[in-house]
Amino acid sequence: MEIKGKAFVFGDDVNTDEIIPARYLNTSEPKELAKYCMEDARPGFGKRDDLKGNIIVAGENFGCGSSREHAPIAIKAAGISCVVAKSFARIFLRNSINIGLPIVELLETSEINEGDILNINFDRGTIVNESIKKSFEFQSYPDFMKSIISEGGWINYAKKLIKEENHEKK
Repeated sequence: MEIKGKAFVFGDDVNTDEIIPARYLNTSEPKELAKYCMEDARPGFGKRDDLKGNIIVAGENFGCGSSREHAPIAIKAAGISCVVAKSFARIFLRNSINIGLPIVELLETSEINEGDILNINFDRGTIVNESIKKSFEFQSYPDFMKSIISEGGWINYAKKLIKEENHEKK
């Protein structure tokens, strides 16, 4: 799997209230949540027309705070294809994988600037910053996690496994 997109850079300790503020949690509808993605970190971010396929890059402890699943749902529904950060809050990491939002831990995020073009290869575990012609390595996902993400999340992955199992029994 490979993703190429423009970087939107945020700092350290971006919490779930900044990703999707509680005042917008009167719905679980992904398209509605997307409108308010990163609203308290960067007002109007979720309503931009240039988010699709692009990448959020952040510092340490991205997704800290509450365990709300709405945060990665808002990011994915806004069209962001991946989040790259120095580190992630554990529950945000699990929620992201469970809904099929690719995330990457990369210590060198400070070498990525707003607007840089990144090419992320999950099979090789590399990020190439095409804007500065520099390559970085990260720990690639195990195959089962790649499958969960490529299926669009845990539920779709489980449905596929059940369908395959039922097909094999026939």
